[in-house]
Amino acid sequence: MQPKEEVAALLEAQTHRRVIKTHTPLDGVPLDDRATYIVVGRHPLDVAVSLYHHSDNIDRRRMAELTGQSEAPRRPRPPLHEWLLGFIDWEGDTRAWLDTLPGAMLHLSDAWARRHDPNVVLMHYDDLVTDLDGAMRRLSGVLGIPVDEARWPALVPAATFDAMRESAGASAPAGLGVLKDPAAFFRHGVSGDGLALLSADELVHYRDRVAGMAPADMLAWLHRDGMD
Repeated sequence: MQPKEEVAALLEAQTHRRVIKTHTPLDGVPLDDRATYIVVGRHPLDVAVSLYHHSDNIDRRRMAELTGQSEAPRRPRPPLHEWLLGFIDWEGDTRAWLDTLPGAMLHLSDAWARRHDPNVVLMHYDDLVTDLDGAMRRLSGVLGIPVDEARWPALVPAATFDAMRESAGASAPAGLGVLKDPAAFFRHGVSGDGLALLSADELVHYRDRVAGMAPADMLAWLHRDGMD
């Protein structure tokens, strides 16, 4: 939503280590041995629930202004449960629609295949929630950043979900006014919302469908429930 030239200029002006966030899979970004690629995986059903609510918080008119396009009319969306089933059963050009179950699995499968590369780090969302201290120390080691034990007790709490929500004005990506409510960007932050929406039969259907989209060891790592 910003001209590429402006983004490049901002990055070029930085003298410290640069961090670039993208939703693009690894096969869609330049791969450079000088960069470290951190990929965060989350249960696909929780990704879907988060996506559903996140979409409601986007100011479409502002996005149209930033991109120089007219605001497209939006059809009413179905209720969350019905929409989630559509997310699971979606068929089409996966690379054109990453916000679907096939798209999410394409993204993670690519990262999973590269997980042994020295500059690719795969993190699980649940680890960042349940053991943030350990996850941060792991990243510090990978990035070669020494842990400052004197500052560490303040750094870990500052990176928690609740702390980021409390300082949403500074931590949410809302500088261009795309979000209606920056605090709503940090809606819930827990795992299991997606599973709770599905019946037993619907969950079996999800398992059958996702089994053909990724290797079994990756699904076991991703789902973390012993069912894969």
